[in-house]
Amino acid sequence: MNYKRIFLIVLDSVGIGSAKDSDKYGDGPTNTLGHIIEKTNLKLPNLERLGLFNLLDLEEVKALGYYTKALPVSKGKDSLTGHLEMMGIKTDIPPKTFTEHGFPKELIEAIEYETDRHVIGNCAASGTEIIERLGVEHMKTGNLIIYTSIDSVLHVAAHESIIPTKELYRICEIIRKLTLKDEWRVGRVIADPFKGKPGAFEKTANRRDYAIDLNEKTVLENLKDKGYDVLTIGKISDLFNNKGITAMARTVDNLDAIKKIVKLMKINFTGLCFANLNDFDSKYGHRRDVEGYANALSEFDKYLPNIVNSLKQGDLLIITADHGNDPTYIGTDHTRENVPVLIFAKTFKENGELSYLQTFGDIGATIAENFGIDMPKNCKSFLSKLK
Repeated sequence: MNYKRIFLIVLDSVGIGSAKDSDKYGDGPTNTLGHIIEKTNLKLPNLERLGLFNLLDLEEVKALGYYTKALPVSKGKDSLTGHLEMMGIKTDIPPKTFTEHGFPKELIEAIEYETDRHVIGNCAASGTEIIERLGVEHMKTGNLIIYTSIDSVLHVAAHESIIPTKELYRICEIIRKLTLKDEWRVGRVIADPFKGKPGAFEKTANRRDYAIDLNEKTVLENLKDKGYDVLTIGKISDLFNNKGITAMARTVDNLDAIKKIVKLMKINFTGLCFANLNDFDSKYGHRRDVEGYANALSEFDKYLPNIVNSLKQGDLLIITADHGNDPTYIGTDHTRENVPVLIFAKTFKENGELSYLQTFGDIGATIAENFGIDMPKNCKSFLSKLK
């Protein structure tokens, strides 16, 4: 074992340039991080010291550790496929999407029957927009706001004063079971509670995702099976349906996630801490808010030294992303992009750029090799290159 603890932090949607197959996903020349920097002249000195800007060919600096890009191979460009690939599971057949016409009449009727509530919406929409449009009707009637996006998701939005979160979770569990049928199988059912008054609705931190159980074991499950700690922060537990996780913590926002990471670094454990910072994607990428996205990146950069300085001698830090969501691009969907991989440990005696990772799964393979567990298929560890 080279490292007793590995901290893997996912900056949700912070892509670093178009993947080679981006045209198959209807994407043009996207670059989430690069375009934000172009539009705002954003400075990220601490991420720059880890080699981030070297990957954008902006300014060559001698990095504190190693840096590279990871290329996506799974079919899909959302959080679920990105995180699964990271942990060794390649998605060859993407889950169904219902963007064009909404969900089938038969599924909506089944939902209404099983939940004893009518459905409104049933279209592709932005979460913010549809809540503003249908929130008042929902509050008057108690009807479920159901919508989707270009991703394979079924969102259920409800005001917390009308449908308490526990009831909303129960409804989503019912819908998850219904959508396990092949013809209705979506990647995730998402509980989207919101609060506030008409004209000022806002989503709460009580979102919950219900994914699909897998036929293959992830790196997380193999770690847990061998007695290692697998501690997750943010939406990781939802994406993996709590499989292979020994302890989890939900978060309110990015800053809350950062504080929980630093707090966890003070605890003695052996294994993996896997964290997701979701604000980049949910609050700014989908809403095409360039300034907001830039401010969120600046906030993470400001607190990054707290994370780095909290590392112990036997720790490894990996910072990456799961897909892109270029706020300068058209539409509101994720963008098919390569992602940065920044690697640091206080024990490093060397540094520099690594060869591009041909799959996100190389990250999982590196974690697996470090802890001596089963390696994911068709993935290569870069552990031996860290010196």
